[in-house]
Amino acid sequence: MEANESSGGYFILMGFSDQPQLELSLSLLVFVSYTITLMGNTTIVILTFLDSRLHTPMYFFLRNLSFLDICFTTSIVPQMLMNIWGHNKRISYIGCLVQCSVALALGSTECVLLAVMAVDRYVAVCWPLHYSTIMHPRLCHLLAAASWSSGFVNSLLQSSLAMVLPLCGHRQVDHFICELLVIIKLSCVDTRSMDFKMFIARLIILAVPVSIILTSYACIAWAVAKISSAEGQRKAFGTCASHLVVVSLFYGTIMSMYLQPKNNYSQDQAKFLALIYTIIAPTLNPLIYTLRNKDINRAMKKVMGTDQT
Repeated sequence: MEANESSGGYFILMGFSDQPQLELSLSLLVFVSYTITLMGNTTIVILTFLDSRLHTPMYFFLRNLSFLDICFTTSIVPQMLMNIWGHNKRISYIGCLVQCSVALALGSTECVLLAVMAVDRYVAVCWPLHYSTIMHPRLCHLLAAASWSSGFVNSLLQSSLAMVLPLCGHRQVDHFICELLVIIKLSCVDTRSMDFKMFIARLIILAVPVSIILTSYACIAWAVAKISSAEGQRKAFGTCASHLVVVSLFYGTIMSMYLQPKNNYSQDQAKFLALIYTIIAPTLNPLIYTLRNKDINRAMKKVMGTDQT
């Protein structure tokens, strides 16, 4: 984005403005989802801090995921609702660049963090007697730091590539957020080389964590299969079920968007897929992780003063 798109410029986020009735319904859904996201994830963050029984690696990473989801949705939803409910659909060049970079950084961080959580589950199931020794607090903090730093490094690399593209006065963004791939489409130069470089970056930030997740769960499945009792198998699987659901929801939508040729889907499809992984998934995460979770429910009762144990 060269000098002809200076910091005084702006973009127009079209969102779903071509479908006014759908836009209003979506805005209500987004508002409710955002409220649930804030309440649910904030509750998890607070409970895992206050209850000493939740000071374990699994809940440490869950706290990171919950905080990440709060930040991720907050980087998108307020601007989106202002865009839908207001008459001015403009966003400044700087505002667009910040939203684009921050959302990409947080989304990339979640990709890596989910892989780290899969490794934690692998150690818990396959090496239960050595779990506390292997997943030492120092290692947990290092893994969390690596997740956050890799996400922001990926965002820095991809955003810096996009910033040098001339937009030649094109300002209408056919999306509800400033999304990097959509901004690149506004460029008036050949972006094939840029597209390839960014595809490689996306492939690394997605394929490497997915490989780790698949390998971890293959080992978990092998270990569970060798457990003789049905109760033991059920308990081992129960520690991983929530994470598997979250991984499937997040990676299913994000890989559909970013790893298939862009000509294979319409922009409307891209927007609905983006809604799922940016808004719906963070809303469901706290529900998935807390539903039938005895530790979280016990911590909730303890904080509310109704725990009789």
